[in-house]
Amino acid sequence: MAGNPHVGVLALQGDVREHAALLASLGAEVTLVRRPEELARVDGLVIPGGESSVIDKLARPFGMQHPIRDAISAGLPVLGTCAGLIMLADRLADGIEGQQTFGGLDVLVRRNAFGRQVDSFEGAIHVPALGEPAVRAAFIRGPVVEDVGSDAVVLAVLDDGSIVAVEQGNLLGISFHPEISGETRFHERFLARVAEWTAVRAA
Repeated sequence: MAGNPHVGVLALQGDVREHAALLASLGAEVTLVRRPEELARVDGLVIPGGESSVIDKLARPFGMQHPIRDAISAGLPVLGTCAGLIMLADRLADGIEGQQTFGGLDVLVRRNAFGRQVDSFEGAIHVPALGEPAVRAAFIRGPVVEDVGSDAVVLAVLDDGSIVAVEQGNLLGISFHPEISGETRFHERFLARVAEWTAVRAA
């Protein structure tokens, strides 16, 4: 569809279909990205929830680790949800041995901060940057941000002070799953960044 944003969903592991369906419903052309040549064709990337350690391990044999890092450094808009937030963090508090991230967000993230799968929950959180109504957020073994560097901006905090959404330039990372709860505003915010990015590149 000419004129529509062309974005990718990293399709190594995780809830890829849910993100692809939501993005398509917002008018985006969506490519499932597994190879560097597919990444090179998109103007934005979503890193879905799943298992961050598995995404890390698969990114290497698929030759995706360094291309994604380079794309982030070059300004590619990226939305990371749950495990995707972990993959965007510069620092991990409790990564498994040898675990690496793509990086880019100046934050320290703790994996599985809300407990096991059976401890998953939904709740309403206020995100001032998105306005009203409150966001209905689904937390499934989600991470939390334990430290935020000077370059990152906090977007959402739980009542107990846990930071669950951050933004830094072209990067947006959140602890929960808007693609599951039907919340579209984070993806809309991401697509707005994509539009800005493509306009700058075309100028």
